[in-house]
Amino acid sequence: MSLTAMERRSAVYGNYICHTFQGGSWADRSPLHDAAFQGRLLSLKTLIAQGFNVNLVTTDRVSALHEACLGGHVACAKLLLENGAHVNAVTIDGITPLFNACCSGSVACVNMLLEFGAKPQVGNHLASPIHEAVKRGHRECMEVLLAHGVDIDQEDLQYGTLLYVACMYQRTDCVKKLLELGANVNAGKRLDTPLHAAARKSSAEIVILLADYGANLKCRNAEFKCALDLAIPNSKVEQALLLREGPASLAQLCRLCIRKRLGRSCLYTVHKLHLPEPLENFLLHR
Repeated sequence: MSLTAMERRSAVYGNYICHTFQGGSWADRSPLHDAAFQGRLLSLKTLIAQGFNVNLVTTDRVSALHEACLGGHVACAKLLLENGAHVNAVTIDGITPLFNACCSGSVACVNMLLEFGAKPQVGNHLASPIHEAVKRGHRECMEVLLAHGVDIDQEDLQYGTLLYVACMYQRTDCVKKLLELGANVNAGKRLDTPLHAAARKSSAEIVILLADYGANLKCRNAEFKCALDLAIPNSKVEQALLLREGPASLAQLCRLCIRKRLGRSCLYTVHKLHLPEPLENFLLHR
């Protein structure tokens, strides 16, 4: 296995990769696993025709479908699924094929898995696919899962809400889309809000975005600190927060009020109000 492939696996399976040279968790990998991960469709077909069980797993319960999705090989994933691969198979680390597809950023694999019955939203005992998509900045994967009913304010015990993760990892595109779709701007990880995360990461653009969508600048976390307390002195983040510290403008208050009234459907229902284009664009933060 090449170092590159090893590094890609390490991104998902963490410490498991260290066992590769110790006869551990990867020692029992089958030719089916290798063909799936490397995207060798013809070899995969041959192995299946020879009678290899598509649901064969390693001691860590990694299946060939996990590998195909980690490599982003949609044709291999489809072949495995058509031959009975378990779409919701779970490793001992709580990882599903959908999680791996989100890790690789393969929208095609995500759609394929959902077509075959993958669960878009998982319980807290499993690794969250959509949180992984946001963490890595794979916005399209995130949007597909949201369109399939994943709660936009779903909070992961380890990572917090999707918006919080997007702010922590400075995924501006994901932040914008989540806010457009009506994510709760103040819901983060326990008492820590997305604004706390953005200030801590010195992300001025994200701080401004959150403030424009109504983030509460006075929220205090478990350490009783507000976002301004976390900003680097004389930084752009501090300047942005200080500029917004006073009362909001009447225009901003009206925008927040209307958006709150429309709820999460704002992005779609505002067009039905037949407003002048400049006003519509203002409400939609364009």
